[in-house]
Amino acid sequence: MPFRVLTVCTGNICRSPSAEVMLRDRLAAAGLGALVEVDSAGTADYHIGEPPSEPATRVGAGRGYDLTALRARQIAPADFHDFDLILVMDHGHFSRLSALQPAGSKAEVRLFLALSPEAGAEVPDPYYGDDSDYQAMFDLLETAMPTWVAHLRDRLSTPA
Repeated sequence: MPFRVLTVCTGNICRSPSAEVMLRDRLAAAGLGALVEVDSAGTADYHIGEPPSEPATRVGAGRGYDLTALRARQIAPADFHDFDLILVMDHGHFSRLSALQPAGSKAEVRLFLALSPEAGAEVPDPYYGDDSDYQAMFDLLETAMPTWVAHLRDRLSTPA
């Protein structure tokens, strides 16, 4: 069974789907694609079934990321049992998921930038901003990718 990672933001149309595609691509490039499954979700139900935002899709495409196949969904209680690691974009998401996490579930909830403190503590929401806000979001996500890939490689090579 693959190790499962879930990226989470508010509406699942900007940060978390971008992180999902980026992490999946980076893991595949590192030879870990078959060992790690990546998905994304939102804490809110605002955009269920919708594709990622137009700016996220456009700016992502300009960086080589294809977000077009994704559709927003809301996090569900089962996700805490089904995923091994849940990466959230900000402290609000962390608090929300900590309150929702069922007792006895296996998921570890962490901030997306936890392993890259030089990048800051949170990935700001670009939704109400312009392309520069989306570029900044992608910059932060890309900054954190090598550390997550290395972390997952180490975690998968260590016997449980």
